[in-house]
Amino acid sequence: MTATIPKILALDFDGVICDGLIEYFETSWRTYCQVWLLANETPPDDLASKFYRLRPVIETGWEMPVLIKALLEGIAEEEILQEWHSINQKILLADNLNAKEISAKLDNLRDEWIATDLNGWLSLHRFYPGVIDKIKVTIASTTKLYIISTKEGRFVQKLLQQEGVNLGSEEIFGKEVKRPKYEIIRKLIELHKISPETVWFVEDRLKTLQLVDRQTDLKDVKLFLADWGYNTPSEKITAQNDQRIQLLSLSQFAQDFSEW
Repeated sequence: MTATIPKILALDFDGVICDGLIEYFETSWRTYCQVWLLANETPPDDLASKFYRLRPVIETGWEMPVLIKALLEGIAEEEILQEWHSINQKILLADNLNAKEISAKLDNLRDEWIATDLNGWLSLHRFYPGVIDKIKVTIASTTKLYIISTKEGRFVQKLLQQEGVNLGSEEIFGKEVKRPKYEIIRKLIELHKISPETVWFVEDRLKTLQLVDRQTDLKDVKLFLADWGYNTPSEKITAQNDQRIQLLSLSQFAQDFSEW
């Protein structure tokens, strides 16, 4: 338990603040149909549930339609959990695709969807209980709040605005920044001229936290794995056994920092 208050609270978005699984699947399916020129645009009945279970393997958006391709090719879920990086690279090579093109299609599809049916798009997202209230309390306090996400910043901003949270573009670091999260944290420490131990970072992806931990100058940043996000039971156990990473529950997150 940590008794201090952070000077900076850095939060991941997907899997920490917002649960967008339904939207992810719908956007991924539509993108998959565009990329692989599918005539029948009705997904198989069990595809969404498989996609939801495997969401923890996704690091950035372009991988989502590729995950659908992998599932439709019959690759076993356990194999995807263990070997996702090599699987997605094989699929790109086999179909002469690149991540940048798929990412552009996915983002363009989202932009069109928001432009033509904003309410429909927003309705497919839900915010984890208590998280928005905690964000509002934090913004009103002496702690500076930042969002560090692999989602495009404009999508993050749009979703937060619907909940009455108005953060400027300088407070949201999205995919467009094109920097690893540990570099963004380093930049914030330099910008505010603060010591690393006053920065707390909440993320649902274990590998991202481990990358921060590997940076010698960031050894004192406080790292939290959001146990309500897109991670697996084995990743939660790994975090529990890691002295540097603290497993954080949703009920803890909503409480005072002294309860973290």
